Amino acid sequence: MSLFKKTNAKIFAKPSEKVTPDVIYWKQLGVPVLLKEFGPINYIDFSPVEPYHFAVTSSARVQIYNPITKLVHKNLSKFKENAYGGTFRSDGQLLCAGGDEKVVKLFDVHSKSLLRVFKGHSSAVHRCYFTSDLTHITSFSDDKTVKIWDIPTETKIAEFSDHEDYIRAGATSPVSPTTVISGSYDKTLKFYDSRTSTTPVFTVNHGHPVESVLFLPSGGIFISAGGTELRVWDAIAGGRLLARISHHHKTITCLCLASNNSRLLSGSLDRHVKIYDVSTYKPVHNIDYANAILSIGVSGNDETLVAGTVDGIVSVKRRDIEKNSKTEEKKIKNKISYRYAGDKLNVDAVIKHEGRDQLSQHDFLLRKFQYGRVLDRILSPYFANKAPQVSVAVMQELMRRKGLQKALVLKKDKQLISFLKFCFKHISDYRFTMTLID
Repeated sequence: MSLFKKTNAKIFAKPSEKVTPDVIYWKQLGVPVLLKEFGPINYIDFSPVEPYHFAVTSSARVQIYNPITKLVHKNLSKFKENAYGGTFRSDGQLLCAGGDEKVVKLFDVHSKSLLRVFKGHSSAVHRCYFTSDLTHITSFSDDKTVKIWDIPTETKIAEFSDHEDYIRAGATSPVSPTTVISGSYDKTLKFYDSRTSTTPVFTVNHGHPVESVLFLPSGGIFISAGGTELRVWDAIAGGRLLARISHHHKTITCLCLASNNSRLLSGSLDRHVKIYDVSTYKPVHNIDYANAILSIGVSGNDETLVAGTVDGIVSVKRRDIEKNSKTEEKKIKNKISYRYAGDKLNVDAVIKHEGRDQLSQHDFLLRKFQYGRVLDRILSPYFANKAPQVSVAVMQELMRRKGLQKALVLKKDKQLISFLKFCFKHISDYRFTMTLID
């Protein structure tokens, strides 16, 4: 005789998250350490050299933190007004920052000395970056201009003024010291080459005010963020649109690269950081935060992820290297013990005799076609409160057998009231709605 088929209540279980290598990799980040600043976190930037200190620009100062101790390593406070966009040079020796003072300031990271002050903008400077030759700085300002400055002589060597609104985003090419991209609130991005002229080589329309832009390491592709959309552009093909990515539901505020430039991270006001595969531009993981995100950064060795929010909180997540190393040591010890304990794989297999599966009480009653007692069983307080998915699954089986009506006909008023109470309590649960309506 064939075995009785048990009632399946798993159809109401919540689907589990698909576990991929990226999910495992990013979930290895530890519990975040929260640091409080005086104002919204305008910008976060990691030093490209070890030990990968990170600069947090907030209020009227730029603070450089140690990623291991999470303590302030250096404090650059020579600002009279709000500072913006503190960025390291690729050798980690210098740092530049703009601000509401309408100037760009250059600091020595080790001595905290103010080395240069570049004057010439007529409005706040929100972003500034070093060029790839290490001797120039490009600044992007609310006065709708982009300026390139020479560090040794402290003079302006180029200026571009083609935008019609504030310039809040920009990037310098990682391969060419003369190539610059600016992103503006006029919804356009302009590609400049300071060797040719002061007019843009080409212009692309993002469709929304541009909040952030970055180059991929090859210098041939750049990515812009604005509104709820990311757009990928081919610079070599004159600004040809390669992809449009839209997985946020509020404005995207920041971008950065990670995992040896193979992953793209985007932060948004919707409190999410999305991680994309650069080869496919498809999302591979998502990290949630407690408040809207203004800036993110990842260290060069991928061990530290830092996010800054509108309420002045800096969230620092770091991989637990000691824990991982202890796990590896334990694995090695286990391998060493094999030479003394023998090979555990080459042993006689003992097959355990499995006895007959015990049917649950409701399945036993279903097997005996005792529908009335089955209904009493699944409407008991235990099933009604702690395991409603089992009750609904049994009801489905009774409906399939056309036995639910037979079970209800002989019930007294008190038992019918219990049935109706169960339906009213769980009909709003999306897992059970369709079954209970039937």
